[in-house]
Amino acid sequence: MMVVFVSRCEKKALKSTRRVLDAFADRIGDSTWQTVITAEGLAMVKSLLRKGATKNTAVACHWIRSRIRSELVWIVGNRNKFNQDGIVPVNTTQSNIQHNEWENDWEYLPQIKALTAVAALLHDWGKSSVLFQEKLVSKSKMGDPLRHEWISCAILQALVVHSGDRSDDAAWLGLLHHWSFDEAKLVNIVQNQQGEFFMQLPPVAQIIAWLILSHHRLPALYEQSERNGYAGTKRNDFSSVLKSISETWGYKNDYGGDFASSVNKCFEFKFGLLKNSTALAKQGKKWAGRLAAEKENVLKVLNSGALRLVVLYARLCLMLSDHYISSLAADKTWSCEQKLFANTDKGMLKQQLDEHLVRVSEQALKIAQKLARFSDQMEKAYGVKSLKQKSPLDFAWQDIAVEKIKKIRNANQLANGREHGWFIVNMASTGCGKTIANAKIMQAIAEDGEGLRYILALGLRTLTLQTGDEYRERIGLNSDELAVLIGSSAVKELHAQQAEKANKDEAGIDQSGSESLELLLEGDLDYEESPNVDFLDHYFPQGNHATAAKNKAFLYKPVLACTIDHIIAATETTKGGKYILPFLRLLSSDLVIDEIDDFDKTDLIAIGRLVHLAGMLGRGVAISSATIPPGLAEGLFNAYQEGWQCYRSFYRKDKQIICVWCDEFSTKVEISHGITTSERCEYYAKLHENFVNKRIGKLSKQIVKRKAYIVPCDHLIATPDNPKCESGAQSTEEQYFEIIKDNAKKLHTVHSFTDLKTGKKISFGVVRLANIPPCVQLSRYLIDANWGDDFDPKVMTYHSRQILLLRHEQERHLDAVLKRKEQVGEESPALRNPVIRNHIDHSPESNVLFLLVTTPVEEVGRDHDFDWAIIEPSSFRSIIQLAGRVLRHRKTVADIVAPNIAIMQYNLKGIRNDGKPAFRHPGYETNVTYRLHTHDMTQLVDAAELTKGVNAIPRITKLTHIKPHEKLADLEHAVMNDFKDKSSQGPEGLQGWLTGYWWTTAIPQQFNRFRESSPEIKLYLLWQEGKAVFYEQQTDKGEFVEREKFYGIEHFVKGGEQSIRHWLSRDYEQALLRQLDDRADPDFQLENDRLLRISKKFGEVNIPEYGKDNGFIYSDQFGLVQKK
Repeated sequence: MMVVFVSRCEKKALKSTRRVLDAFADRIGDSTWQTVITAEGLAMVKSLLRKGATKNTAVACHWIRSRIRSELVWIVGNRNKFNQDGIVPVNTTQSNIQHNEWENDWEYLPQIKALTAVAALLHDWGKSSVLFQEKLVSKSKMGDPLRHEWISCAILQALVVHSGDRSDDAAWLGLLHHWSFDEAKLVNIVQNQQGEFFMQLPPVAQIIAWLILSHHRLPALYEQSERNGYAGTKRNDFSSVLKSISETWGYKNDYGGDFASSVNKCFEFKFGLLKNSTALAKQGKKWAGRLAAEKENVLKVLNSGALRLVVLYARLCLMLSDHYISSLAADKTWSCEQKLFANTDKGMLKQQLDEHLVRVSEQALKIAQKLARFSDQMEKAYGVKSLKQKSPLDFAWQDIAVEKIKKIRNANQLANGREHGWFIVNMASTGCGKTIANAKIMQAIAEDGEGLRYILALGLRTLTLQTGDEYRERIGLNSDELAVLIGSSAVKELHAQQAEKANKDEAGIDQSGSESLELLLEGDLDYEESPNVDFLDHYFPQGNHATAAKNKAFLYKPVLACTIDHIIAATETTKGGKYILPFLRLLSSDLVIDEIDDFDKTDLIAIGRLVHLAGMLGRGVAISSATIPPGLAEGLFNAYQEGWQCYRSFYRKDKQIICVWCDEFSTKVEISHGITTSERCEYYAKLHENFVNKRIGKLSKQIVKRKAYIVPCDHLIATPDNPKCESGAQSTEEQYFEIIKDNAKKLHTVHSFTDLKTGKKISFGVVRLANIPPCVQLSRYLIDANWGDDFDPKVMTYHSRQILLLRHEQERHLDAVLKRKEQVGEESPALRNPVIRNHIDHSPESNVLFLLVTTPVEEVGRDHDFDWAIIEPSSFRSIIQLAGRVLRHRKTVADIVAPNIAIMQYNLKGIRNDGKPAFRHPGYETNVTYRLHTHDMTQLVDAAELTKGVNAIPRITKLTHIKPHEKLADLEHAVMNDFKDKSSQGPEGLQGWLTGYWWTTAIPQQFNRFRESSPEIKLYLLWQEGKAVFYEQQTDKGEFVEREKFYGIEHFVKGGEQSIRHWLSRDYEQALLRQLDDRADPDFQLENDRLLRISKKFGEVNIPEYGKDNGFIYSDQFGLVQKK
């Protein structure tokens, strides 16, 4: 390809740019180069330019496509030096503006700075106590009986009392401004007011007290009974929250012993309170005076919607500064008469207390000054070709959605996409291209409509890397533009191996394809347009390259695909500063949440908090799923619009939210209307209902690819006379499994296809069980069962409790076989897979069934296409999701005739008939509120409608009257309706977080923890002395301890599982040996030592804490499963 480079670099960037371009191209002008180069070489040029880029760098690359046409490939550096086509202006003008453009939007910056500075100067005042100073000297690791934040607040309240006026902030600020407080009186007041904190603080002092109190942790209650006492309780201002808080809200450590004596030392200050510190006095006088001058403005903020953002920004600046300053060495030139210290380093006293307070205050002010740059000046991806190109005809709806968004922007003269909020619902059906559509939509709503910067949050770790692959391969994002973060480095390494092998196996792969497989976190990530600030160095430790690279990618890369756990920390972190990077990332990025309805109500409340924060920071939010219930969409819109109102108040923007609905049929774009929350939400609900009704009409006219019938099994229901419902030699479970087997044969007979080579009938079917133990039991039953003449089943068990390495190999095989996109009459590529081909060729029978026996792990995100399915139901959503794996990609020319999905009349829990909820874990049923009157699917769903077609209509339809105790879909609607309920103002509901002041505490997160499930124990199957043994890694020392006897783990006898009925024969030792073949490891000469090392990395598996005493059985084929 022939390319031309045009440089508009300045100053030192001229030299570095010329050095790079001169090495690759011929200079044909002062600032112009030309060459013929490969795509790979061009990528290298771009990479080298980026690594040396500064704010003065500006280079455009044009591809000469023909004699009359050129195309802008990319711009490195300052894009403002060119127009959107890479053209250089013939003339420019500039004006001298005193303030930066972003500062003009930050009207409340003076108040943020004043509050931050004063809070920072006082935040560790409590460390001057005798107890804390003695602790530093003694190197004790025991927590203080009362934390230093609590003592600092006690001193602040004493200062207010000392001022003589508890109602007006001017009095105590005056004491600080004149530095005229009496240390002795202050100490006396502190000692006499123990236990009477926060009772009478003036308004500004309340904010300062909260900033001090929360600079390490939010106030929390760790006794459930105490928390429950606040359920349903409103808190509508700072005062009401502070008056509820006592030292038991996370600030008291009662270790027994002489607690009273230790507490008294917390209130002893024989070393003084830093009155004689010249540096602290100087800063205290200055910023107390500033805050006093801003007092009236702060009081106005207290009565406005901007308060929440003001104090959150102030807390962020304080905490970020505290972390950064604490990580630095002490100033050896610092001098103070009162030798009080703030911290230690490796047991040695480090920073003096007044030094720490002053430096934290100064740094916090610098952070506040630069904070807005994280919103406006972060790196974006430009020139992504696949997003500019027209979508194929089947995906034309993606371009229609973009055009409608552009149309409303033009109609409202929205040159800046941030002028309005954006709330987007993408309900396109499975296989219609939601992933690409979301990327195009995010680009369309960007500030300039061109740059791409957003977060794609996914629910499952195993799917995140797959999505990253799709973004690279289909969208064309390279490793400079895309970061993919998951929670497991082992999973990432296995995935990279697979991608590398696939790359080697594909002949003639495009250069862009090989580039797209670069390691995610390689390269320099400090972009030229991104803020280059030293206060983030704490998160990019030079001694830990992996952590630094991960954190840089998380913050800086334009497109971030990650598990939602990474970003939801912005609202769910209640201790420490782990929320800071997610908060900063969300400050500059729009948010897409994929498969939003895959979360339960508790998780959705946490996600609602995240969506609210995105609205509060002025970012756009898109939720994506084909089965979004009305209550979920309305509840998340309510959260977003409440956040947007805060944003409007903070930035004084009188703009509403633009709502977008899209699917494969149409796109609707409307500006939200309404003065009150109720009006806005009612208007949105009406628009959403209208869109969904049109979608339902379109879905009803589609070719029917899935039909279902209910499999009778009511004769197995336990009764008082026959509680186990045994029949002859068969148990209830075995009878249930036999029914599944019979229906598998039935479905295969109708929906199989012919292998042209052998003439045999082949089908790929999936059987979904709700839980892992019955999944394994069914697999073993099907392998051992008598299938009669002419049927040869090949069975595979797939669930989450499998050794990581074996699960990876299994998923790699399934992805290769089941991504079936052949046309009607075309031979399936699956038949060319060596494993599948071998089974078919060597089977003595004329019917070969490939059966995947699985759990809900197959339901979401797996790009698999089966011929038929059998479902043990857990919820209506589980039926819809699993049904989406039948004929997922393959098209049919007409409605199918015979049903290809079988739904069991009862699930196994319902068969037991023990009076407990049956549609639970997984499912929505509970003991009381969401309790079904029956577990019979013939009554819970409309069987006649299922025989006509299986679709999401019952789940997405808004019904006027629902029957949550009688209908399965209605039960789920009831749960979603409660999620959006605005009547509950307590910390247990989302509304209490949105409109009250419970966000100043950790109580909401304690009531509804994100992904609060039973604790799990991580084990490792290590290869020791020629055999596999389960070990557990000790958290303190990192040593591995043998645990097979401790957890009662037995190994399934290998000889009994080498059946010809196994679809994929798995062997842990062989899998480890394959890893050996793939890597050269000169450090380990002995094979067993090398196998041990690999098994420590890839041999992990989790077991539930709640069932660890029951014992487990392990096998390479079936994984690790609890004993009965």
